Amino acid sequence: MASPRSTAGHLLELIRTGQARTRGELQNLTGLSRSTVGHRLDQLFAAGWLAATPGQLSTGGRPSVLLTFDPGHAVVLAADLDTTHARAAVLDLAGNVLAERSGGLRVADGPETVLDRLGDWFGDLLATAGRTPAAVCGTGLSVPGPVEFDSGLVIRPPIMPGWDGYPIRERLRRALAEHAGTDPGLPVLIDNDANLMALGEQRAGFPGCSTFLLVKVSTGIGAGVVIDGRVLRGVDGGAGDLGHIRLHDRADARCMCGSYGCLAAVASGRAIAGQLTALGIPAESGCDVRAALDDGLPEAVRLAREAGQRCGEVLATAVTLLNPGVLMIAGDLTETHFLTGVREVLYQRALPRATRSLQIVTSRLEDHAALCGAAAMVVEHLYAPEQADARLAAPVPARPPAPSGTSAPAPGPESVPAARRTP
Repeated sequence: MASPRSTAGHLLELIRTGQARTRGELQNLTGLSRSTVGHRLDQLFAAGWLAATPGQLSTGGRPSVLLTFDPGHAVVLAADLDTTHARAAVLDLAGNVLAERSGGLRVADGPETVLDRLGDWFGDLLATAGRTPAAVCGTGLSVPGPVEFDSGLVIRPPIMPGWDGYPIRERLRRALAEHAGTDPGLPVLIDNDANLMALGEQRAGFPGCSTFLLVKVSTGIGAGVVIDGRVLRGVDGGAGDLGHIRLHDRADARCMCGSYGCLAAVASGRAIAGQLTALGIPAESGCDVRAALDDGLPEAVRLAREAGQRCGEVLATAVTLLNPGVLMIAGDLTETHFLTGVREVLYQRALPRATRSLQIVTSRLEDHAALCGAAAMVVEHLYAPEQADARLAAPVPARPPAPSGTSAPAPGPESVPAARRTP
């Protein structure tokens, strides 16, 4: 049996992450013979996963060949659900958006309606991107609630009525097969929106940061943590639920989760909107708060700064505990007086050692953060060594002959043999 570090999937990982660029470098890193490396690369080239370009001349006079992961050989479908709207896109394997759509879509309408609509969107988006259903290798979905990652189930989400324990993977597969023509067994991965925003932002802008903390302030407040390149999810997806940390002096503030005194009930976009409405300035969401701030309303400025200060109280503990290199504030209140309030209190209360090397920044990817994170999640799962080897070894299921006068349907991404191009 081949060593786990000698399989085609492992060689792909070395190439995809930039650790090896030539056959010689692969030999040096793995200790494999030239012929074994060649055989493994043949598998990867046959699947269509690699590209080769001429490199510089070697000392022996023969030009080396540079090996790279081909990000255009397949595409990923990604969707980001918020409380009242959604964004969906087709991306290549490097995270570049090929086609995109956003629009009103209320998560409170329930999973049947929402997932069916997403399937319809993706059918149009694939056509716009000029890619066939057979090119889709997987789907990533971002949701505004806690997710048990291994099962793909949303667990007791406070703002997603009807989604608790619902089989999202199976229903989204059916919707995509019906509306977009994708393989009914298409891999579908689901995670919390803050987690995927953190993953997307860390991969795109701070790949060298070993401890990355993102806080999303929108309808609620949530955090995503990436440590040593991996999302910290906790034992059942509950890590980062920053908005439900209790403030001892605000027991009067009722949260959507049913408890009192939660940070989200005091400092989220929804909470500030309620406070503005009580002052005679109608507002329903963080977007309305942002609009009031853009208009320079003094009441909005004061409330946003106070909310940032309350959030800073909680973040002082999180920063002292995690000692992140980057703290990113994202969501509706990015780059507003909310951020000023966070900075004021955080630097006062956190240990100087914890903030000595800390960068406090705002979102770089903005509305695309969760989409890019969802795409990265899918790619890193499907092309990890074990998954890649399993896909290369997958047998081809028998297909019935095409009806007379038509061509046979293209095979799905999970059913293409190693000897043929594989998404």
